[in-house]
Amino acid sequence: MLPHLPESIRAFALTQRGHGDASRPAAGYRVHDFAADLAAFMDALHLEAAVIVGGSSGGFVARRFAIDYPERVLGLVFMGSPATLRDKPDVLELWDSTISKLTDPVDPEFVRKFAESTLAQAVLRAFLETIVRENLKVPARVWRATCEGLLEDDSFGEPDKIKAPTLILWGDQDATCPRSDQESLAAAIAGSRLVVYPGGGHALYWEEPDRVASDLGAFIKDLGEGVTAALPPDGYADQVMNAASNKGT
Repeated sequence: MLPHLPESIRAFALTQRGHGDASRPAAGYRVHDFAADLAAFMDALHLEAAVIVGGSSGGFVARRFAIDYPERVLGLVFMGSPATLRDKPDVLELWDSTISKLTDPVDPEFVRKFAESTLAQAVLRAFLETIVRENLKVPARVWRATCEGLLEDDSFGEPDKIKAPTLILWGDQDATCPRSDQESLAAAIAGSRLVVYPGGGHALYWEEPDRVASDLGAFIKDLGEGVTAALPPDGYADQVMNAASNKGT
């Protein structure tokens, strides 16, 4: 999705601990840990505030960050992100039958099927192979710890603490998140807006990266115009228009 974003947006895609080529500490794979890592990342780059974007489980991290660090969130975007995983029978069954029992080396066929299950539309084969390779870098213990942390997440119980303007993007062919899930998110977060992608799957940002990037760009542009109209010129609006965007894994 990054190549499709407007040039005016200064965007960062942060690799979470344990994933990709990031370090793999023995512990620290709860949603709170990932949110704290994001704060540390922003500190390191001297970013006071940003538009925070989370796809799928990355939305849990974005939500937690908005609750724990509200002053650092200019806007919030969820892309195919569940309200909670605790009420998803298929997810709980996958945890019980497979993920909780994963050992190294992680089975490539499991990873491939897991990635394909997020799609409702075709993507380039080379892109899918990249996704599979990246997921195979994740050790079994990180799969287990991360998924356990997602199942424990309780941030959906604190929506009143989210004050940032929020955009919710959802594909109507998402096999993980039903529409009722997204409507619950939209109803719980004041001032949020739900945009439905007809035919889109769970990983709609893989399927329609140009449209997602366009919607994200428009959202950030609107934030900038709103700040410009409401505040005196002190440079804050420039922060919005050049907001850093974080996509959770």
